[in-house]
Amino acid sequence: MIEENKEKEISIAFIGDIVGRPGRKIIKANLERVVEEHKIDFVIANGENASHGFGLTVKNANELFNCGIDIITGGNHSWDKKKDMITLLESKPVLRPDNYPEGVPGSGVKIVEIGNVQLAVINLMGLYTMPQVLNPFNHILEIVEKLEKDNIKHIFIDFHAEVTAEKRILMQLLKGRVSAICGTHTHVGTDDQEITDGTYYVTDIGMTGCRDNVIGMESDIPIKKALTGLGGHFNVPNNCKSIMQIAIIKIDEDGKSNDGFKIKIYDDKEEVISHCIVN
Repeated sequence: MIEENKEKEISIAFIGDIVGRPGRKIIKANLERVVEEHKIDFVIANGENASHGFGLTVKNANELFNCGIDIITGGNHSWDKKKDMITLLESKPVLRPDNYPEGVPGSGVKIVEIGNVQLAVINLMGLYTMPQVLNPFNHILEIVEKLEKDNIKHIFIDFHAEVTAEKRILMQLLKGRVSAICGTHTHVGTDDQEITDGTYYVTDIGMTGCRDNVIGMESDIPIKKALTGLGGHFNVPNNCKSIMQIAIIKIDEDGKSNDGFKIKIYDDKEEVISHCIVN
């Protein structure tokens, strides 16, 4: 029985919003090593900004899969490369937020087999400043209840939301019922990792891409908009200082997280590891 339970323990990793070529480049340089060092079984990444900072192309998705990413989640920029995205949703392990209205192509829920474990990966989007979506809190309760009826205990949620309070609400709503909730979208990592009642949580994992500008984009247009109210097209720099942000979560046979930590990898090879508090 002990050996059987060990086989049902898994280690998953989650990479924050990948922004353009610098994000893809630092993943290519580091992910294989991180997976090997930390014995990671499955890698999830948010890729809605992976192509030029807006959307995801088939070419760039395949590049990320070849780096070792197993499934890609999305958000409010999922449809910026609409034709490519529809192709990816139909043919690759790519998700878009599940609470888009009925009739939108694709899905935000995928159940994958990892050895003897079924892991449900869920992509959800918040309400404030986001495109039209269904209420994420009512929507996720229906999903989790169905998974529980199907005896699927290992559940990971990428909650793509602007407001930190929405993410905290989701944590308080689902703690003890899901394995992990990782926030995305703001591109700014938060220092609030915790495990409560077996649920790993971080408000925002933070972006993977350029770190010496404004949320991965060249600074000139955001500054102009801040000063004058007149915007323009945001561009991802070709040359920059970069960062890769990845959470590693250990989940036991009952679907409960028992350890979690975040690694920040800088382009100069410096690494910072921060562990979460277990409540």
